[in-house]
Amino acid sequence: MPLATRRPSLSRAAGLPLAVAAGVFLPLQGRINGALGAQLGDGIAAAVVSFTTGLIVIAAVGLVLPKGRTALRQVIPALRERRFPRLYALAGVIGALFVIAQVFTVGVLGVALFTVAVVTGQTVSGLMVDRMGIAPGGKRSVTAMRVLGSVLTVAAVAWAVSPRFSASSEPAALLVPVLLPVLAGLLMSFQQAMNGTATVQYGSPVAATFVNFAAGAVALWVLLLLKLAIAGPGHALPGEWWYYLGGPMGCVFIGLAALLVRSLGVLMTGLGMIAGQLLGSLALDVVLPAPGAVVALPTVLGTLLTLGAIILATLPWPKGALAGAGQGRRTVSKGR
Repeated sequence: MPLATRRPSLSRAAGLPLAVAAGVFLPLQGRINGALGAQLGDGIAAAVVSFTTGLIVIAAVGLVLPKGRTALRQVIPALRERRFPRLYALAGVIGALFVIAQVFTVGVLGVALFTVAVVTGQTVSGLMVDRMGIAPGGKRSVTAMRVLGSVLTVAAVAWAVSPRFSASSEPAALLVPVLLPVLAGLLMSFQQAMNGTATVQYGSPVAATFVNFAAGAVALWVLLLLKLAIAGPGHALPGEWWYYLGGPMGCVFIGLAALLVRSLGVLMTGLGMIAGQLLGSLALDVVLPAPGAVVALPTVLGTLLTLGAIILATLPWPKGALAGAGQGRRTVSKGR
Protein backbone atom coordinates (compact mmCIF):
# COMPACT_ATOMS: atom_id res chain seq x y z
CA MET A 1 0.00 0.00 0.00
CA PRO A 2 1.43 3.44 -0.90
CA LEU A 3 2.69 5.55 1.95
CA ALA A 4 1.45 9.03 2.69
CA THR A 5 3.96 11.63 1.61
CA ARG A 6 4.50 15.37 1.80
CA ARG A 7 3.60 17.56 -1.15
CA PRO A 8 6.22 17.21 -3.90
CA SER A 9 8.87 19.91 -3.73
CA LEU A 10 9.44 20.15 -7.49
CA SER A 11 6.95 21.39 -10.06
CA ARG A 12 6.65 19.80 -13.49
CA ALA A 13 8.26 22.90 -15.01
CA ALA A 14 11.36 22.31 -12.90
CA GLY A 15 11.32 18.51 -12.73
CA LEU A 16 10.86 17.61 -16.39
CA PRO A 17 14.02 19.44 -17.59
CA LEU A 18 15.95 17.62 -14.85
CA ALA A 19 14.61 14.28 -16.12
CA VAL A 20 15.65 15.19 -19.67
CA ALA A 21 19.09 16.29 -18.44
CA ALA A 22 19.58 12.99 -16.59
CA GLY A 23 18.63 11.05 -19.71
CA VAL A 24 21.12 13.00 -21.85
CA PHE A 25 24.03 11.34 -20.04
CA LEU A 26 22.73 7.78 -20.42
CA PRO A 27 24.04 7.29 -23.99
CA LEU A 28 27.47 8.50 -22.85
CA GLN A 29 27.34 6.05 -19.96
CA GLY A 30 26.41 3.27 -22.38
CA ARG A 31 29.28 4.25 -24.70
CA ILE A 32 31.76 4.15 -21.79
CA ASN A 33 30.50 0.82 -20.43
CA GLY A 34 30.51 -0.64 -23.94
CA ALA A 35 34.11 0.46 -24.48
CA LEU A 36 35.06 -1.03 -21.11
CA GLY A 37 33.38 -4.31 -22.03
CA ALA A 38 35.31 -4.42 -25.29
CA GLN A 39 38.55 -3.62 -23.47
CA LEU A 40 37.97 -6.39 -20.91
CA GLY A 41 36.49 -8.82 -23.42
CA ASP A 42 33.73 -9.44 -20.88
CA GLY A 43 30.42 -7.57 -20.66
CA ILE A 44 29.57 -8.93 -17.21
CA ALA A 45 32.96 -7.82 -15.84
CA ALA A 46 32.33 -4.34 -17.27
CA ALA A 47 28.95 -4.24 -15.53
CA VAL A 48 30.59 -5.30 -12.25
CA VAL A 49 33.17 -2.51 -12.57
CA SER A 50 30.42 0.03 -13.32
CA PHE A 51 28.26 -0.99 -10.36
CA THR A 52 31.21 -1.31 -7.97
CA THR A 53 32.67 2.11 -8.81
CA GLY A 54 29.18 3.60 -8.54
CA LEU A 55 28.76 1.99 -5.12
CA ILE A 56 32.10 3.39 -3.93
CA VAL A 57 31.27 6.90 -5.18
CA ILE A 58 27.78 7.05 -3.65
CA ALA A 59 29.09 5.61 -0.35
CA ALA A 60 31.76 8.36 -0.26
CA VAL A 61 29.16 11.04 -1.03
CA GLY A 62 26.89 9.68 1.70
CA LEU A 63 29.68 9.68 4.26
CA VAL A 64 30.88 13.21 3.39
CA LEU A 65 27.47 14.92 3.41
CA PRO A 66 25.83 15.29 6.85
CA LYS A 67 22.36 14.69 5.38
CA GLY A 68 23.75 11.67 3.54
CA ARG A 69 25.10 10.17 6.76
CA THR A 70 21.75 10.71 8.45
CA ALA A 71 19.95 9.02 5.55
CA LEU A 72 22.34 6.06 5.50
CA ARG A 73 21.68 5.50 9.20
CA GLN A 74 17.98 5.18 8.37
CA VAL A 75 18.43 2.24 5.99
CA ILE A 76 18.53 -0.55 8.59
CA PRO A 77 15.74 0.88 10.81
CA ALA A 78 13.51 1.45 7.77
CA LEU A 79 13.94 -2.16 6.66
CA ARG A 80 13.61 -3.55 10.18
CA GLU A 81 10.44 -1.54 10.89
CA ARG A 82 8.97 -2.38 7.46
CA ARG A 83 8.30 1.25 6.57
CA PHE A 84 7.95 -0.03 3.02
CA PRO A 85 8.03 -3.55 1.56
CA ARG A 86 11.50 -5.04 2.03
CA LEU A 87 11.41 -6.18 -1.58
CA TYR A 88 12.02 -2.53 -2.53
CA ALA A 89 15.59 -2.87 -1.25
CA LEU A 90 16.26 -5.21 -4.19
CA ALA A 91 15.44 -2.55 -6.81
CA GLY A 92 19.09 -2.54 -7.85
CA VAL A 93 18.73 -6.09 -9.17
CA ILE A 94 16.49 -4.62 -11.88
CA GLY A 95 19.40 -2.39 -12.90
CA ALA A 96 21.59 -5.46 -13.06
CA LEU A 97 18.99 -7.15 -15.28
CA PHE A 98 19.05 -4.16 -17.61
CA VAL A 99 22.82 -4.43 -17.96
CA ILE A 100 22.54 -8.17 -18.59
CA ALA A 101 19.94 -7.48 -21.28
CA GLN A 102 22.42 -5.10 -22.92
CA VAL A 103 25.25 -7.62 -22.75
CA PHE A 104 23.36 -10.55 -24.22
CA THR A 105 20.91 -8.98 -26.70
CA VAL A 106 22.40 -5.80 -28.20
CA GLY A 107 24.72 -7.88 -30.37
CA VAL A 108 21.74 -9.86 -31.69
CA LEU A 109 19.12 -7.12 -31.91
CA GLY A 110 21.25 -4.09 -32.62
CA VAL A 111 21.12 -0.84 -30.63
CA ALA A 112 18.03 0.44 -32.46
CA LEU A 113 15.72 -2.51 -31.81
CA PHE A 114 17.05 -2.83 -28.25
CA THR A 115 16.16 0.83 -27.60
CA VAL A 116 12.64 0.47 -28.99
CA ALA A 117 12.06 -2.69 -26.93
CA VAL A 118 13.19 -1.02 -23.69
CA VAL A 119 11.22 2.17 -24.36
CA THR A 120 8.07 0.18 -25.16
CA GLY A 121 8.30 -1.79 -21.92
CA GLN A 122 9.14 1.28 -19.85
CA THR A 123 6.31 3.37 -21.30
CA VAL A 124 3.65 0.70 -20.80
CA SER A 125 4.75 -0.03 -17.24
CA GLY A 126 5.00 3.71 -16.48
CA LEU A 127 1.27 4.05 -17.09
CA MET A 128 0.61 0.91 -15.06
CA VAL A 129 2.79 1.87 -12.08
CA ASP A 130 1.26 5.35 -11.89
CA ARG A 131 -2.22 3.83 -11.92
CA MET A 132 -1.29 1.36 -9.16
CA GLY A 133 0.08 4.16 -6.99
CA ILE A 134 3.32 2.39 -6.07
CA ALA A 135 5.39 5.58 -6.31
CA PRO A 136 5.39 8.05 -3.40
CA GLY A 137 3.20 10.52 -5.34
CA GLY A 138 0.24 8.13 -5.09
CA LYS A 139 -2.15 7.09 -7.84
CA ARG A 140 -2.26 9.03 -11.09
CA SER A 141 -5.09 8.67 -13.57
CA VAL A 142 -4.53 7.02 -16.95
CA THR A 143 -6.02 9.76 -19.12
CA ALA A 144 -6.51 9.60 -22.87
CA MET A 145 -3.83 12.28 -23.35
CA ARG A 146 -1.28 10.35 -21.30
CA VAL A 147 -1.98 7.21 -23.33
CA LEU A 148 -1.76 9.15 -26.60
CA GLY A 149 1.50 10.79 -25.51
CA SER A 150 2.93 7.40 -24.55
CA VAL A 151 1.98 5.78 -27.88
CA LEU A 152 3.43 8.73 -29.79
CA THR A 153 6.64 8.48 -27.75
CA VAL A 154 7.17 4.84 -28.70
CA ALA A 155 6.41 5.61 -32.36
CA ALA A 156 8.75 8.62 -32.32
CA VAL A 157 11.60 6.62 -30.79
CA ALA A 158 11.13 3.90 -33.40
CA TRP A 159 11.26 6.55 -36.14
CA ALA A 160 14.33 8.22 -34.63
CA VAL A 161 16.34 4.99 -34.52
CA SER A 162 14.97 3.58 -37.80
CA PRO A 163 18.12 4.45 -39.81
CA ARG A 164 20.03 1.97 -37.62
CA PHE A 165 17.72 -0.98 -38.18
CA SER A 166 19.32 -3.91 -39.97
CA ALA A 167 17.40 -5.92 -42.52
CA SER A 168 19.79 -8.85 -42.31
CA SER A 169 18.00 -10.70 -39.51
CA GLU A 170 14.79 -12.69 -39.81
CA PRO A 171 12.00 -11.16 -37.65
CA ALA A 172 11.08 -14.58 -36.22
CA ALA A 173 14.65 -15.10 -34.99
CA LEU A 174 14.47 -11.82 -33.02
CA LEU A 175 11.23 -12.63 -31.19
CA VAL A 176 12.81 -14.41 -28.22
CA PRO A 177 15.84 -12.09 -27.78
CA VAL A 178 13.60 -9.00 -27.85
CA LEU A 179 11.62 -10.23 -24.85
CA LEU A 180 14.54 -9.63 -22.45
CA PRO A 181 14.89 -5.86 -23.11
CA VAL A 182 11.09 -5.51 -23.08
CA LEU A 183 11.08 -7.17 -19.63
CA ALA A 184 13.95 -4.93 -18.49
CA GLY A 185 12.00 -1.87 -19.65
CA LEU A 186 8.84 -3.06 -17.91
CA LEU A 187 10.71 -3.44 -14.63
CA MET A 188 12.53 -0.09 -14.88
CA SER A 189 9.38 1.82 -13.94
CA PHE A 190 8.94 -0.38 -10.89
CA GLN A 191 12.58 0.26 -9.98
CA GLN A 192 12.04 4.03 -10.11
CA ALA A 193 8.86 3.78 -8.01
CA MET A 194 10.55 1.53 -5.43
CA ASN A 195 13.57 3.84 -5.15
CA GLY A 196 11.29 6.87 -4.90
CA THR A 197 9.34 5.35 -2.00
CA ALA A 198 12.59 4.36 -0.26
CA THR A 199 13.92 7.91 -0.72
CA VAL A 200 10.95 9.33 1.19
CA GLN A 201 11.60 6.99 4.12
CA TYR A 202 15.38 7.41 4.16
CA GLY A 203 15.13 11.18 3.81
CA SER A 204 17.56 11.45 0.88
CA PRO A 205 18.07 9.89 -2.57
CA VAL A 206 21.69 9.24 -1.53
CA ALA A 207 20.65 6.32 0.69
CA ALA A 208 18.25 4.91 -1.91
CA THR A 209 20.98 5.10 -4.56
CA PHE A 210 23.47 3.40 -2.23
CA VAL A 211 21.09 0.49 -1.52
CA ASN A 212 20.28 0.27 -5.25
CA PHE A 213 23.95 -0.04 -6.24
CA ALA A 214 24.70 -2.43 -3.38
CA ALA A 215 21.95 -4.86 -4.45
CA GLY A 216 22.93 -4.65 -8.13
CA ALA A 217 26.63 -5.06 -7.38
CA VAL A 218 26.02 -8.17 -5.27
CA ALA A 219 23.90 -9.76 -8.03
CA LEU A 220 26.51 -8.99 -10.70
CA TRP A 221 29.43 -10.17 -8.57
CA VAL A 222 27.68 -13.51 -8.10
CA LEU A 223 27.26 -13.81 -11.89
CA LEU A 224 30.88 -12.83 -12.50
CA LEU A 225 32.21 -15.37 -9.99
CA LEU A 226 30.15 -18.10 -11.63
CA LYS A 227 31.49 -17.07 -15.03
CA LEU A 228 35.08 -17.00 -13.77
CA ALA A 229 34.67 -20.50 -12.35
CA ILE A 230 33.51 -21.74 -15.77
CA ALA A 231 35.45 -19.66 -18.32
CA GLY A 232 38.31 -18.11 -16.38
CA PRO A 233 39.36 -14.43 -16.18
CA GLY A 234 39.34 -11.99 -19.05
CA HIS A 235 41.69 -9.09 -19.74
CA ALA A 236 43.27 -6.83 -17.12
CA LEU A 237 41.61 -3.56 -16.07
CA PRO A 238 42.57 -0.59 -18.28
CA GLY A 239 44.58 2.30 -16.88
CA GLU A 240 42.62 5.16 -18.51
CA TRP A 241 40.47 7.00 -15.95
CA TRP A 242 37.51 7.63 -18.21
CA TYR A 243 36.64 3.93 -18.38
CA TYR A 244 35.43 4.23 -14.79
CA LEU A 245 32.94 7.10 -15.23
CA GLY A 246 29.96 4.87 -16.04
CA GLY A 247 29.24 4.05 -12.40
CA PRO A 248 29.25 7.66 -11.13
CA MET A 249 26.98 8.65 -14.03
CA GLY A 250 24.62 5.87 -12.98
CA CYS A 251 24.55 7.35 -9.47
CA VAL A 252 23.29 10.65 -10.87
CA PHE A 253 20.67 8.89 -13.00
CA ILE A 254 19.33 6.67 -10.20
CA GLY A 255 19.37 9.47 -7.61
CA LEU A 256 17.52 11.94 -9.83
CA ALA A 257 14.95 9.34 -10.87
CA ALA A 258 14.27 8.49 -7.20
CA LEU A 259 13.80 12.18 -6.45
CA LEU A 260 11.69 13.09 -9.49
CA VAL A 261 9.06 10.33 -9.30
CA ARG A 262 7.53 12.12 -6.29
CA SER A 263 6.61 15.20 -8.31
CA LEU A 264 6.41 13.93 -11.89
CA GLY A 265 5.20 10.38 -11.43
CA VAL A 266 6.85 7.34 -12.96
CA LEU A 267 5.51 7.83 -16.50
CA MET A 268 6.59 11.48 -16.86
CA THR A 269 10.00 10.77 -15.32
CA GLY A 270 10.53 7.90 -17.75
CA LEU A 271 9.35 9.87 -20.79
CA GLY A 272 11.59 12.80 -19.87
CA MET A 273 14.59 10.53 -19.58
CA ILE A 274 13.73 8.86 -22.89
CA ALA A 275 13.74 12.28 -24.56
CA GLY A 276 17.11 12.98 -22.95
CA GLN A 277 18.50 9.69 -24.22
CA LEU A 278 17.58 10.57 -27.80
CA LEU A 279 19.04 14.07 -27.48
CA GLY A 280 22.21 12.66 -25.93
CA SER A 281 22.52 10.01 -28.63
CA LEU A 282 22.07 12.61 -31.34
CA ALA A 283 24.71 14.87 -29.78
CA LEU A 284 27.17 11.97 -29.42
CA ASP A 285 26.67 10.89 -33.02
CA VAL A 286 27.41 14.44 -34.17
CA VAL A 287 30.32 15.28 -31.85
CA LEU A 288 31.91 11.84 -31.19
CA PRO A 289 30.47 9.49 -33.80
CA ALA A 290 30.94 5.77 -33.21
CA PRO A 291 31.57 3.36 -36.10
CA GLY A 292 28.31 2.87 -37.98
CA ALA A 293 26.66 5.94 -36.42
CA VAL A 294 23.91 7.43 -38.58
CA VAL A 295 22.54 10.98 -38.28
CA ALA A 296 19.69 11.04 -40.79
CA LEU A 297 16.56 13.16 -41.15
CA PRO A 298 14.33 10.58 -39.38
CA THR A 299 16.72 10.67 -36.40
CA VAL A 300 16.32 14.43 -36.00
CA LEU A 301 12.57 14.52 -36.71
CA GLY A 302 11.88 11.49 -34.50
CA THR A 303 13.73 13.17 -31.62
CA LEU A 304 11.68 16.35 -32.07
CA LEU A 305 8.46 14.32 -32.24
CA THR A 306 9.44 12.59 -28.97
CA LEU A 307 9.75 15.98 -27.28
CA GLY A 308 6.34 16.97 -28.65
CA ALA A 309 4.76 13.72 -27.45
CA ILE A 310 6.11 14.28 -23.94
CA ILE A 311 4.77 17.84 -23.89
CA LEU A 312 1.40 16.46 -25.01
CA ALA A 313 1.36 13.93 -22.17
CA THR A 314 2.56 16.47 -19.60
CA LEU A 315 0.23 19.40 -20.21
CA PRO A 316 -2.67 19.72 -17.72
CA TRP A 317 -5.41 18.81 -20.17
CA PRO A 318 -8.98 19.11 -18.83
CA LYS A 319 -10.67 15.82 -18.03
CA GLY A 320 -12.30 14.33 -21.13
CA ALA A 321 -10.44 16.64 -23.49
CA LEU A 322 -10.47 14.16 -26.37
CA ALA A 323 -14.09 13.24 -25.77
CA GLY A 324 -15.02 16.91 -25.70
CA ALA A 325 -13.22 17.54 -28.96
CA GLY A 326 -15.04 14.63 -30.59
CA GLN A 327 -18.39 15.85 -29.28
CA GLY A 328 -17.69 19.30 -30.66
CA ARG A 329 -17.01 17.89 -34.12
CA ARG A 330 -20.25 15.89 -34.04
CA THR A 331 -22.22 19.01 -33.05
CA VAL A 332 -20.75 21.01 -35.95
CA SER A 333 -21.62 18.20 -38.36
CA LYS A 334 -25.23 18.14 -37.18
CA GLY A 335 -25.42 21.93 -37.55
CA ARG A 336 -24.45 21.63 -41.18
